[in-house]
Amino acid sequence: MSNNVRAEINYAAPMAGKPRFHANDQSRDVLNLDPQTVEFVDGRASPPALDREGFALVSHRSKVKDFRDPAFHDLHKKEIEELIVELTGADMAIVNSPGVLRFGEKSADSGRLNNSRPARFIHIDINDETAAQFAKASAPEGAKIKRTAQYNVWRVLTPPPQDVPLAVCDARTLSAEDLIEADAIFDQEGQPDWTFTALLIKASPRHRWIWFPEMTPDEALVFITNDSDPAQPHHAPHSAFNNPLCPPDAPPRASIEMRAIAYWFE
Repeated sequence: MSNNVRAEINYAAPMAGKPRFHANDQSRDVLNLDPQTVEFVDGRASPPALDREGFALVSHRSKVKDFRDPAFHDLHKKEIEELIVELTGADMAIVNSPGVLRFGEKSADSGRLNNSRPARFIHIDINDETAAQFAKASAPEGAKIKRTAQYNVWRVLTPPPQDVPLAVCDARTLSAEDLIEADAIFDQEGQPDWTFTALLIKASPRHRWIWFPEMTPDEALVFITNDSDPAQPHHAPHSAFNNPLCPPDAPPRASIEMRAIAYWFE
């Protein structure tokens, strides 16, 4: 039995200036959102693949007992690096940032921690220029690199069902004309703002959206955010949405995402 659903999701419409969005103070956002109701296809019924749609759901049991405890960061970082190498055949993978904990809006922790709200508009984490900068900054010194690919690894921390799951768009259905560059601004309290360029997405009937109902903490949703190999899926847009199948008394979703860069050497 498939669990295809229809729900609203926020695309972006063109605007006069460059859009910008903030990790924490969303009152400062400058966005022209374009809500659309779309179908989300059950990815469990016909599983996608990293080298085809640009994402995959994989079994992955972590040894981390408490993802909020910073003492576990190095352990989970190593787990994710090993997972990416195993999935892609890369020579090396590096997790280049701390894990990001996020919580559905019904949770008291949503917005209380840094960058802890669900992403409520369709986006791609990085554009090509940002991807190249990140890959260069994390590359082993003196390495001769023939390919880099950057991934987001998303895991729920709460039992199913999820009230605010993540949906990912089939990379094959995206076109260059669908992309809008935007400033992603990280505005953590007590620290100076820093920014890089991300991508928003214009609506198109070509887009094919996929979600994975009833995710568990022993699974990971891995999706591409940038690949230097033109023969591979380049990037996969993603966004949170409200699950119409979820009962109102379900616990609010908690999740963690890790971002990793894979390297292939000459």
